[in-house]
Amino acid sequence: MSRKKVGLALGSGAARGLAHIGVLEVFQREGIPIDMIAGTSAGALVGAIFAQGRAAHLIKEAALSLDRRRVVRLLDITILRNGFIEGRRLTNVLRGTIAGEIRFSDLKIPMAVVATDIMTGEEVVISEGSVLEAVRASISLPILFTVAKWKGRYLVDGGLVNPVPVSVLKEMGADLVIAVNVIPDPAEMVSGIIGKEKAGGNRGPNIIHVIVHSFYIGTYGLVKNCLEAADVVIQPRVAHVHPYEFSNCIECIQQGEIAAQAAIPEIKRLL
Repeated sequence: MSRKKVGLALGSGAARGLAHIGVLEVFQREGIPIDMIAGTSAGALVGAIFAQGRAAHLIKEAALSLDRRRVVRLLDITILRNGFIEGRRLTNVLRGTIAGEIRFSDLKIPMAVVATDIMTGEEVVISEGSVLEAVRASISLPILFTVAKWKGRYLVDGGLVNPVPVSVLKEMGADLVIAVNVIPDPAEMVSGIIGKEKAGGNRGPNIIHVIVHSFYIGTYGLVKNCLEAADVVIQPRVAHVHPYEFSNCIECIQQGEIAAQAAIPEIKRLL
C-alpha cells in the first residue's frame, strides 16, 4: 500500500519565516517525507533552497551568519517610483543561495511559488522557469521593494493573496497538507513587539515597521482561511520578533523546532 503524498505549505512572514528552517530540520530528523512544497514570500525562499536537496542543518548554518549589518548592506535604496528598495543586491545574494540558473524542473522536490499580480490582484502560481525570478517576485513586499517583472506581468509579494499556500498543494495533488504559518494574530503581534520596544526604550515604530505591520495585519484574515484546508497546522511562536529582525535568527529557528516537534505525533498518525 502506497503512503500518502505529503505537501508542505511554507507561509510568508519576512524574518519570522526563518522558523521554517527549524521545522524542516525536525522533519528531516524525524523522517517525515516531503513530496511537494508550495511557498509564499519567506516560505518561497526557504522552500526553494530545501527543494534543491540542501540539508536543513546547512540552511540553518547559512542563516545563522546573518546579522543586522549584513542585512542593511542588502538594502539598495532607490528613487524608482514603485518601491524604496531596488533589490539588485538582494537578487545577487539570492543568486548564490538558490544557484541562480536553477529551474523548477531541476529541483529534487516539486515546488510552486506564489506571487501577486499588482495590476490585476490575481494570484500567480509559478512552477516553471527560473526559480530565482519566482522567489524574487514572491518576496517583493509592496512599497518596500520594487515590483518584479515576469512574463509581462508586474508581481509583488504573494502574501497579498495566498499567505500560506495550502490550496496550491491541493491542486498539485497532495493527500496530506502540512501548513506552517508564521504570521501571528495582530493583537498578539503588536503586544509582543510593543513590550520589547518599551523594554529597549524605543520611541515607537519607524516607517518600515509601519509598512510591514500594515501588510501583515491586512493579510491575517486570509491566513485563517488558508489554514482551514490544511490537515496539520504548525504555528511557531514568533509574534515578538520584528518582521525584519533577521538578527534574531536563532530564536526563530528554535521556535520552529519546538512547534514542529509538538506536531510530529499527529503527522505520524496521519501518515
